[in-house]
Amino acid sequence: MSNAIPEKHIILILGASGFVGNSLYKELLSYFKTYGTYCSQEGSFRDNQVFFKYDVVEDNLAEILKETNPSVIISSLRGDYKAQFYAHSEIANYVQAHHHCRLLFLSSVEVFDGLYAYPSYEGDSPKAESNYGRHKLSIERLLLETIPAQTTILRLPLVLGATAPEVIQLIQAGKNKAAFEVYPNLIISVSTADKIAQQVHYIINKGLDGIFHLASEDVIHHEDLFKELTEKLGIETPVFKNVYHRNEESYQAILPKKNRLPNPYRITVSEVIDSTSLHEEIVTTRS
Repeated sequence: MSNAIPEKHIILILGASGFVGNSLYKELLSYFKTYGTYCSQEGSFRDNQVFFKYDVVEDNLAEILKETNPSVIISSLRGDYKAQFYAHSEIANYVQAHHHCRLLFLSSVEVFDGLYAYPSYEGDSPKAESNYGRHKLSIERLLLETIPAQTTILRLPLVLGATAPEVIQLIQAGKNKAAFEVYPNLIISVSTADKIAQQVHYIINKGLDGIFHLASEDVIHHEDLFKELTEKLGIETPVFKNVYHRNEESYQAILPKKNRLPNPYRITVSEVIDSTSLHEEIVTTRS
């Protein structure tokens, strides 16, 4: 579904200093007036006039919203779950009062971590078992109950890239001959931060709402993914430690079905592996 929104946006990215948030910022900066928030990276962003320091527990979001007057808010917040829920209540109130404004909420595959027999699609009813999954689901429900016509839910799978925490951990584990946990029975979908940034750019341009699964078109076993990445990266093989949560195979995978984006905005597992291992930043990550 598409809603009419201003042609020229003012975008506020909450959590723009994080792994995915920073990719969003870099993608959107050249096209829109774009602001971001950071929490703890004081040295990197303190003198940047478009970045605001925001600690979800301590700081007042209302002041940032008033100063930036965004037409699109992208929430990639991290931190205390209770404080995040309160912050999103505050955002919902702001969006309700500003009909020109929309919210894009970055959710997670883990809203389905109570369902593991099959991959999950946009129309499936979530069921979360983990604290993180329940946290994301509680915010999804808050937004869909209060500002459904102004909300876009973007559920993310495991997100990779040259500077992804899991990739850095894999490289370091190889260097140090340390353990790296893999889940042989777990089937997952994946994406990259750069692809997600392109997808979000498209969604903003088209004014799309609803629920999107910004994930690969296919799936892979968790163990196979990281073994392939190790080979592609050309790094020392870490000590792969097999972890089994269940005896049978299970899914922690979201797939696009109802709200599939056009071909240029889709990605496969193979493309994720190639992009993660061939990215120029991997040179500095390895050293």
